[in-house]
Amino acid sequence: MENITQILIDASNATPHIRGLSAQKKEEVLFKIASNIEDNLSSIIIENKKDLDRMVDDNPKKDRLLLNEERILGLASSVREVAILQDPTNQVLIEKTLPNGLFLQKKSVALGVVGVIYEARPNVTVDVASLCIRSGNVCVLRGGSDADETNKILVNIIQDTLNDFGLNKNIVQLLPIDRKFVQELLTADKYVDILIPRGSQSLIDFVRKNAKVPVIETGAGVCHTYVEGSANLEDASQIVRNAKVTRPSVCNALDTVLIDKSIAADFIPMMAKLLKQDEVEIFADNESYQLLKTLDYPLLKKAEDKDFGREFLSLKCSVKLVEGIDEALSHIKKYSSKHSEAIVSESSYKIEIFLNEVDAAAVYANASTRFTDGGVFGLGAEIGISTQKLHARGPFALEKLVTEKWIVKGNGQVR
Repeated sequence: MENITQILIDASNATPHIRGLSAQKKEEVLFKIASNIEDNLSSIIIENKKDLDRMVDDNPKKDRLLLNEERILGLASSVREVAILQDPTNQVLIEKTLPNGLFLQKKSVALGVVGVIYEARPNVTVDVASLCIRSGNVCVLRGGSDADETNKILVNIIQDTLNDFGLNKNIVQLLPIDRKFVQELLTADKYVDILIPRGSQSLIDFVRKNAKVPVIETGAGVCHTYVEGSANLEDASQIVRNAKVTRPSVCNALDTVLIDKSIAADFIPMMAKLLKQDEVEIFADNESYQLLKTLDYPLLKKAEDKDFGREFLSLKCSVKLVEGIDEALSHIKKYSSKHSEAIVSESSYKIEIFLNEVDAAAVYANASTRFTDGGVFGLGAEIGISTQKLHARGPFALEKLVTEKWIVKGNGQVR
């Protein structure tokens, strides 16, 4: 294949086929996709194992790549959750008649062709396809080579379901993994309406710098938890542990713990006891290093500058002691990726300062950053967490896969 032009043309030509479907029909399609995913569970595991076998065990992407029975059933459940959400298209946003008799109406409409570039996360394939079908969009998927076999079988299941309903299978397409086609996708503004990169910061930066198609960023997550001097230390240690170890390879996992110096001697032993159980490697600044060394923490290194503002995506984190909330805010401002940030505190005054001052898509008080998720927020599946400020911010889900259209009706008016 020399280029992907015909694939993109087919995608553009498929837009009327999905745009014209009723909300009920889209719901029926999605329920059938969910059932077909469950019916093909064994086959999906076989194809997924081919991808897993090519990846070394210590690669932090391996957990993201894995599809076991529980996760596949979770994918099907997620599709059903999307199916029952309110159709975001054809919603009347504004309606009025001007003094000259012109009738104006602003409605929500599908974006058109949505291109998504992502790495070793096959769940994105199903999430994006279901969200786009529900919102009346066509999707062009460019998954990473690490998950190619898994992505192929998932897209085949979806396309077979579309065929069963007499629909154009090009409503959902998977692009070849050859990197030479990425640039063509990035510049296909004639056929693709919006691009969404989901993955590492390097991927996002590459797409942003080279795309002619409008881009919505779903950013990397450099997430901090600040344990303020008045914090309930037991709660704080559990929050830190949860944010770090439950799914260390995801973007809402904790990367840096900031601790007020006034409570460090009491808090660090509690935190260390929990993180030690999960074999978390700690990169500590000079002051916290001394405390952890005294405790004989087994996986301890002195932090370098590069260890702050670093998305670890594994059982690693950095620790820094700060002299109060101002220093914590300053550190977060310097190193945050504006994804998810948390404070643990019993001071309502300092909590409000933190929530108001921190510039991030999601800010937390006395809770784990792991909750930043479209499904958890009740939005259904998500395409990613947007860290930019235009069009969408936070979980980028069904409600944001639309744009607006003005409809104007007259009876001969001229200007």
